[in-house]
Amino acid sequence: MLLFKILALVSLLAPATAANIKVGSNFGRTLLQNARALDGNDVNYDFISDYSIKFQGCHHVSQWNADADDENDVRILTKRLVRFRLCPTSSCQNDRSAGCTTKFGDYVVDLNTFVAAYLDNAEDEKEEMCADTATECATLCNGGDDDDCMTTCYDNYGMSMCLEADDEDNDDGLAVGDYAECGQYEFNDRRRKLEDAEVAYYLGPYCADQGGEIHLGLFTDDTCTSFLENGQALFYTNMGYELPYSDTSLMSNRCLACSRANDDGEYEMKDVCSEVYVVSGKCETKMSVDYPNESACTYIEGIKIIRADGVIRTSAVKKSKAAAVCIGLFLTVSVLLAGYVYYLRTKLGRAKINLSAASQATLT
Repeated sequence: MLLFKILALVSLLAPATAANIKVGSNFGRTLLQNARALDGNDVNYDFISDYSIKFQGCHHVSQWNADADDENDVRILTKRLVRFRLCPTSSCQNDRSAGCTTKFGDYVVDLNTFVAAYLDNAEDEKEEMCADTATECATLCNGGDDDDCMTTCYDNYGMSMCLEADDEDNDDGLAVGDYAECGQYEFNDRRRKLEDAEVAYYLGPYCADQGGEIHLGLFTDDTCTSFLENGQALFYTNMGYELPYSDTSLMSNRCLACSRANDDGEYEMKDVCSEVYVVSGKCETKMSVDYPNESACTYIEGIKIIRADGVIRTSAVKKSKAAAVCIGLFLTVSVLLAGYVYYLRTKLGRAKINLSAASQATLT
């Protein structure tokens, strides 16, 4: 109803223009998207429940800091982005990097937002699986009173991590979820000092493996862009164990379903999907929805090409046919000239020989 009200208002203000508005046009789609967003001040994202998230990669984008006022402000900011795809759950494939090739939507979102939502979901899944395993094993192990039986049962289900102490309860452990966003990290009382001043270290996620993975690292700035030299060694020296996810990815390549069954047997949307969808740039051109959002299609298309260091190229390097033709002609002419020069040198050499022979005959 809100859409018709908007169209009616436009028709009152500009009758001749409103008659030409088509639902499939850019303006028409914008009206539909705004109507969907304004209707009841709430947006219905229920359709996401039929999709799964497939992590596509991450990128670092360098951009000018327009808010820099004095010489101490950072002039060049590094924006870290994650690109993901929503694939129909029925066709999403774990072993395919793209996840799916039809009826999908592509999205880009801030790395910290994606990692935080992803890790929260992973923790929720772990708690659910541990609870289910505890119930099952308790049934098999005298109500859970047989510790040896419970341990064996957890091992048989591949859920031995449920018996391990939570990270939050381990003073020597690292709660990775606390560093889904860049945050200051202290090495307890063993914190290093430099020139009698405390040195601040920061721990957070960053793009690795040319954008194919997300690792944790130590940095010297609160934006987690300036790497700390020998950060992994420093962490091990001070903490006594390896920095988690310093060599492996925080992200899984599996398809992450956006819905799950609740206690009543009904399916509900996971928070991770709604959280990252709402704030993401969207390109839903190929998605089978009534009103696809295409506001970020151009931007997403522009970040497909990445350098070896994971930094985005802003434009593609295209082959020039004209340049190729010119190069071909140049090479051809060069070869012909080289052949002609060789021919002239050979002919000149023979002329000298003939002249020398004629001179000798005359003298004789």
